Amino acid sequence: MKIIVSIKQVPDTSGKVAVNPDGTLNRASMQTITNPDDMNALEAALKMKDATGCKVIVVTMGPPPAAGMLREALAMGADEAILVSAREFGGSDTYATSQILAAAINKVGVEADDVVMCGRQAIDGDTAQVGPQIAEKLHLPQITYAADITKEGNTVTVKRMLEDGYMTIKTQTPCLITCIKELNEPRYMSVSGVFEAYGKPLTTYDYEALKDDPLIDATTIGLKGSPTNIFKSFTPPQKGAGMMLEGADKATCEKLAGILAAKHII
Repeated sequence: MKIIVSIKQVPDTSGKVAVNPDGTLNRASMQTITNPDDMNALEAALKMKDATGCKVIVVTMGPPPAAGMLREALAMGADEAILVSAREFGGSDTYATSQILAAAINKVGVEADDVVMCGRQAIDGDTAQVGPQIAEKLHLPQITYAADITKEGNTVTVKRMLEDGYMTIKTQTPCLITCIKELNEPRYMSVSGVFEAYGKPLTTYDYEALKDDPLIDATTIGLKGSPTNIFKSFTPPQKGAGMMLEGADKATCEKLAGILAAKHII
């Protein structure tokens, strides 16, 4: 059994977001982190490894510096890492990205008791599309918004978060699961893990390595294969300072009601 975890290197949006004149993100000038939801997916995989001894493989699509992020995943406990990187893949939207990642996962191979895991969504796009699209292209059953995961043999039981509650879903493996932050608390790298990370395999899949997969075609990858594109990226304006009213008497309540009525909130 193995678990393949798709992770992504994203700009750290907790600081100032740099934007190019054309409205796209200036990624080169921004600090990067591993996408938070992907960390929860990785932790879920590592917990299964702790319990069963299965293999954990992390895969990402990105430029060569993303290898550093993969080393961090290896230091956390993953067994192997795959960097999918080529100029031909540049400019891919979610549709094209899922084509490429699905081809990479095909190359790794998905067997009867395997699980593919992804984060719910990436903080730089917030589309929540890539995970489900990978599942569709690999013809795998999928369960999204996982808040709890239990695997017994070739059956996976997932507690799935909804807007107003939860639902429990069972499916057979192989399958794909997208994970949310409520699922777990990601572990830290250990000192020994950092040393061991540089002895673990980190493979690069370029265009030549994947071009024979039916999913890889000039019309389905990169900018040419992307049916959508980013019109503009920007930092939302900061909210102004709030107004505090002191007191819990009738006059204060009347004053608050007057302010809300003036703003047409009530």
